[in-house]
Amino acid sequence: MGAVRAPLGVAEPDALLADGRRAPVRPRSVGKDSALRRLLAIGDALAVVLALTVALVIPALPAVGHRILWGLVAVPLIMVLFKLYGLYDRDVKRISYSTVDDLPCLFHATVIGSLIVWLYARYSPMHRLDFVEILLFGVMVIALVTLARFAIRSMAGRLIGAERALLVGTGGLGQTLVGKLAAHPEYRLSVIGSLSPADASSVSDNRRVPTLGTLEQLEQVADRHDVTRVVFSARDIEESELERMLRDCRALSLKVSVLPRLADVLGPAVEIDDVEGVTVLGVNPPWLPRSSRIVKRGLDLLIASAVMIVVAPLIGVLAVAIKLDSRGPVLFGQERVGRGGRRFRLFKLRTMTVDAEQRRADLIPDSSDPDWLKLDHDPRVTRVGRWLRRTSLDELPQLWNVVRGEMSLVGPRPLIPAEDEHVQPWARGRLDLTPGITGYWQVLGRTRIPFEEMVKLDYLYVMNWSLWEDMRLMLRTLPVVIWGRGAN
Repeated sequence: MGAVRAPLGVAEPDALLADGRRAPVRPRSVGKDSALRRLLAIGDALAVVLALTVALVIPALPAVGHRILWGLVAVPLIMVLFKLYGLYDRDVKRISYSTVDDLPCLFHATVIGSLIVWLYARYSPMHRLDFVEILLFGVMVIALVTLARFAIRSMAGRLIGAERALLVGTGGLGQTLVGKLAAHPEYRLSVIGSLSPADASSVSDNRRVPTLGTLEQLEQVADRHDVTRVVFSARDIEESELERMLRDCRALSLKVSVLPRLADVLGPAVEIDDVEGVTVLGVNPPWLPRSSRIVKRGLDLLIASAVMIVVAPLIGVLAVAIKLDSRGPVLFGQERVGRGGRRFRLFKLRTMTVDAEQRRADLIPDSSDPDWLKLDHDPRVTRVGRWLRRTSLDELPQLWNVVRGEMSLVGPRPLIPAEDEHVQPWARGRLDLTPGITGYWQVLGRTRIPFEEMVKLDYLYVMNWSLWEDMRLMLRTLPVVIWGRGAN
């Protein structure tokens, strides 16, 4: 009878390497991971204590000292609840995990935690909490914990340092990931080199990082360069070799990230399914239910209408500034390609000279991207227009396009017809949803993203749409707009 192999997620007895040698007992990343977890826990505890203090002090200022002291007893219960919801463990598993991703679990944990605090207060000397106090406590916990986590993660790179990673595989997908990580230091992951097969002919000439050894030299290279994570490009490695190296990584206490063979077409909304111990990847169905479209449209109308009312005075002030700066209309209208290939007129505050469209053909030869006009310094942009673009205020009139149903708050990038002609047939599905004011292209770099990559991101967005992903992209758009990253 053949030997039964342990699942990849189960530790081998005594942490043996695939060749039978005993792995060195040296936890490589425990220090940095523990430091981040401790910082998050300390920040959460301080935020919960502050939230409890505010909730008790504001509604009933007199005689709150003893209530706060008794309330502090409940803080460890909240921390344990956060731990149960995985709020201290996901940073270790994922590369791109952010504070925005914490919000669903944080909200759920806070609701349960508020109920626990209410029950505790009722049967303790703290005295019963009324509705206003418990509601204020929950709101303050979510707000303060979110702010604390955002601040801690922003400083983590300087306090703890970037994680050192090793790429296994020499294919294009792995090299693309390396480039993205280099462009986004907020991920706190530095790929210092790669391992390649012993056959030198299989090594790509387009490597972004140096080759540090062969697949068989994982242990030596990890020791020499203090590597804590290994990123596998599964399509570049034989299945048996990948399985062996995954077991070695576990025995060596190395964290692992795997780019699956279909990573470039699956997208982020894949569900991990389990059928009697067999892992199955569940992909979104190739259509968006009518109920989802109704919810998306309702959210667009609600938010766009409210924001339009709030920013109406600001648009008036900006209109005056545009008129004083250069001659021409305040609004700029341009034909774009919308859902299903239908044309519509997109509105923006004018940021260029009135003859900008006539000068476009003359500037195409200077473009850094052959598929669309991409200039580092566009001579057609006015002085006020340059500031409007940097702050993205020129896009405020697009809220009217959203109200009219021609655009959405989140969606694929609306292209002009000349750019749309360069979209490959396989990517035509990107227009199954209404184009958006923001989307992956806005959050991940705007004009810094090449045309082909932007089209692919739009396609993956449509194929993997979810309401939470729309909310997540809107939240992630705010810091991008505030700091002006990728603005042209």
